Amino acid sequence: MTLHAQDCVLLVVDMQAKLLPAIDDANALLERACRLARGARELGVPVIATEHWAEKIGPTAPAMATLLDHVMHKTHFDACREHSFAQALPEGRTKVLLIGTEAHVCVLQTGLGLAHMGYVPILVSDCIGSRQPTDKVAALERWAGRGLEAVTLEMALFEWLETPAHPAFRTVLSLIKGAQP
Repeated sequence: MTLHAQDCVLLVVDMQAKLLPAIDDANALLERACRLARGARELGVPVIATEHWAEKIGPTAPAMATLLDHVMHKTHFDACREHSFAQALPEGRTKVLLIGTEAHVCVLQTGLGLAHMGYVPILVSDCIGSRQPTDKVAALERWAGRGLEAVTLEMALFEWLETPAHPAFRTVLSLIKGAQP
């Protein structure tokens, strides 16, 4: 089944300014993740973020922080283990698209936790990162091995649009092409 904007939420996992410099190809990752978040906002998809130990790792990267509807602080790698996490997710939105860092730790564990809670976690494969490329590959393999779905930024945006007749088509198309709307 394709994605529909009205039943999705975008979860930005730990895209924190102090962590990103250690992530492989971090600038490109942040740029793609911001394009997806801009598209999500344009299409009415809530954008929620987690920050892991913010008092030690710092806040979300400024470029991403301006695109967030809500930030949830966490101490567990799996955000689902935080008492306030389920309440932070918008009601009626059962598909959670995950982006962020690190792919093989917090992103993966949160995705597995979401599946256990009855949500449909969907990994956005070109919007996740790890310090080592091999760790990202291992996360993708484990994700697929659990039978969970993965998409790309472009797949998500086109599925949320549904048609080129959508009023936001030109704006979202510019994001897909990598331009700032």
